[in-house]
Amino acid sequence: MAFSHHFDPTVLREYDIRGIVGRTLYAADAFAIGRAFGSIVARAGGTRVAVGYDGRLTSPELEQALVDGLRASGMEALRIGLGPTPMLYYTATTLQTDGAVMVTGSHNPPDYNGFKMMFGRKPFFGQQIQQIGTLAETGDVVPEAQGSEQAVAIADDYVARLLADWDGGDRMLKVVWDNGNGAAGDVLEKLVASLPGEHVVLNGTIDGRFPAHHPDPTVPANLVELIAQVRARKADIGIAFDGDADRIGLVDDTGEILFGDQILVVLARDVLKTHPGGTIIADVKASQVLFDEVAKAGGTPMMWKTGHSLIKSKMADTGSPLAGEMSGHIFFADRWYGFDDALYAAVRTLGIVARMESGTLSTVRQALPHVVNTPEVRFDCDDRRKFAVIEEVADRLAAEGAKVSSIDGVRVQTADGWWLLRASNTQAVLVARCEASTEAGLDRLKAALAKQLVASGLETPDFSGGNAGH
Repeated sequence: MAFSHHFDPTVLREYDIRGIVGRTLYAADAFAIGRAFGSIVARAGGTRVAVGYDGRLTSPELEQALVDGLRASGMEALRIGLGPTPMLYYTATTLQTDGAVMVTGSHNPPDYNGFKMMFGRKPFFGQQIQQIGTLAETGDVVPEAQGSEQAVAIADDYVARLLADWDGGDRMLKVVWDNGNGAAGDVLEKLVASLPGEHVVLNGTIDGRFPAHHPDPTVPANLVELIAQVRARKADIGIAFDGDADRIGLVDDTGEILFGDQILVVLARDVLKTHPGGTIIADVKASQVLFDEVAKAGGTPMMWKTGHSLIKSKMADTGSPLAGEMSGHIFFADRWYGFDDALYAAVRTLGIVARMESGTLSTVRQALPHVVNTPEVRFDCDDRRKFAVIEEVADRLAAEGAKVSSIDGVRVQTADGWWLLRASNTQAVLVARCEASTEAGLDRLKAALAKQLVASGLETPDFSGGNAGH
């Protein structure tokens, strides 16, 4: 019987495949992904695909259907089981598989799920994901075959490799971790058992209902418990992960949040000691402070598009030893493999804190130039309209002679600071952010941004959420 499958058009995203299980995403989709992706791998001469899944309640069913699709394409599926996304990346990299697929809904609500992919050792995204839809729709897949599968126990090896780059000596730090009931739970337990210091793990049990709080460490409301515990225990640092542990959140010893760009400043200064002049990449949402501090530390700052796949590709092109995003994706190619791994970023951050001869993480944060900025503001905009809005705004700004970077959306530089408007590649939303050196300047930037939105027939977004000072 000929194979053919139609995906809901909303699930094939820029960086991954993602949808609401039972509404836009089903087990039949998982099988079709395996069938189409397996065909792509087979046609490139590949035979082995690593597969993992996160702690969501729907992940085991989707993973099984995915494996069935891969086997029907003649693949050998290497099943690593339940764990964090970076553990799958590690498997694909060290076992040199021809592809890899992670079943994960990342930081989305519990009813979501999805798939992140690698082709060889590279991210699989953009037009490649659209190709999955085309192959499935047209039935353009390899002839049905009888592939195979094997279980691969990789967790202990992965943890040992994480520990191999511990460079903090035997200083006994006091660390609070918030697993957020995410997929890192079991691996994190193994990791902290072998790290020096005193470690407290919050919400360590993997539970796809996320009973403690939503698993997104970039939202301050999700860090309330971690902050309280860091302060109560007088800890040196607090570390949080998202649902599949490819993104990190940090809290310093006073319980204050370090945002993604501030984390990258701390890491970049350390990495640049052994990579003088190295290119440090950050996305367009990052503070100007980051780019300035990288330059001060002797690095070459580079602004690039938001999106973990896009950043990873740019790192490979430029030979960058370190990159990061405001969303908490941190990518080490220095001593690591170039993929985003919150557990690895945590080990490296702890090493830096342990080696601080005097001072604390809070003293480093407080010494950074102070700016005021809005949080990342996300507001609804139809998928069919969002990119058109960006084009309209760009055209008006060009006509005004504004100083604009169009790497990803529009980032407008003024005497007050900058404002950004970009279309999300994963949701039907526009994303805005403003940063200035003064509150009055921030108000002017917000007004300029609002004016552009109104001109395109949209309402002014709610910038409340407090101005983050950093």
